[in-house]
Amino acid sequence: MVAHPKLDRQAAAILKNGCVIPAHPLALTAERKLDERRQIGLTRYYCDAGAQGVAVGVHTTQFAIRDPRFGLFEPVLRLAASTVKQFEHASGKRVLKIAGLCGNTGQAVHEAELAREAGFDLGLLSLAALATDGDSDLIAHCRTIGQELPLFGFYLQPAVGGRVLSYNFWCHFCEIESVVAIKVAPFNRYQTVDVIRGVAASGRGSGIALYTGNDDNIIPDLLADFCLDQGSFHFAGGLLGQWAVWTKRAVELLHEIQECRTNGGRGALEILARSASLTDANAALFDARNQFDGCIAGLHEILRRQGLLAGPWCLDPEESLSPGQMEEIDRVCASYPALQDNDFVQSNLDRWLN
Repeated sequence: MVAHPKLDRQAAAILKNGCVIPAHPLALTAERKLDERRQIGLTRYYCDAGAQGVAVGVHTTQFAIRDPRFGLFEPVLRLAASTVKQFEHASGKRVLKIAGLCGNTGQAVHEAELAREAGFDLGLLSLAALATDGDSDLIAHCRTIGQELPLFGFYLQPAVGGRVLSYNFWCHFCEIESVVAIKVAPFNRYQTVDVIRGVAASGRGSGIALYTGNDDNIIPDLLADFCLDQGSFHFAGGLLGQWAVWTKRAVELLHEIQECRTNGGRGALEILARSASLTDANAALFDARNQFDGCIAGLHEILRRQGLLAGPWCLDPEESLSPGQMEEIDRVCASYPALQDNDFVQSNLDRWLN
């Protein structure tokens, strides 16, 4: 067991400065077996697109990878780690590796150990499995996991299995020494502010990077300053399922927003004007009208159209596009070509899949 694990200096700087972190999908064959070639190809796509992190074993990777029937959690993590390592060696660029951790304390510790051994930098800690635990038990759980890996906190929206987390929880969570970042993804403005207030009250605002996971509110989150009594806070970057597709454009968007911040907000209104189109596209991909039932399949469909995936299959045969979702995806793809990076993908696809 490692006491209070630390990020290396380069990784900490990337996290603090802000970057694009796609939530990595799972590439499957028509028989719903791991498609290693396309899994590697996806990771290469994210790295070449300019993402400075990948999150693997998260909701978008499908929680079912942990099911003993599939046994894919460790193989998928190791595949991503080795692919990122190859990219880093060839390019000289650093890419953060974030492992999704979930389950009760025993399971989450085991997953953190596997992730650390595979070379992952951080653990994105879901508390969905502890649906009825009080704040003190949740904090004890987080402290235990934080002895294995630096922690990336996670507020997962209840609509896809998360739980409500109180302002009091976030105050105490931020006091854990190994906490270095938080993905804020409740899809709820009040709960989003609860997290930021908790970071501020903890006194560790300078040591904890905020990342938006609110796929329905990406641009406003990244542009906003949250001005509280303790100071001003903002989202450094995003760890998003939406950024698992059209990633090159996501990187360009974040760079544009960072430049806007550097220039005193110049161009902010023009950037904000693009928010509605991105949210509209996300509603189709995430299947918002059907309570997000088709959110993973929707992302898969975009990657299938680009040739990165062979098909939209999930491990669970019942998990697929919702009625009417394909038509919505057709609509947003036709309406918002500026959001898409199809040319970039097509010019590199053969190399990524080779």
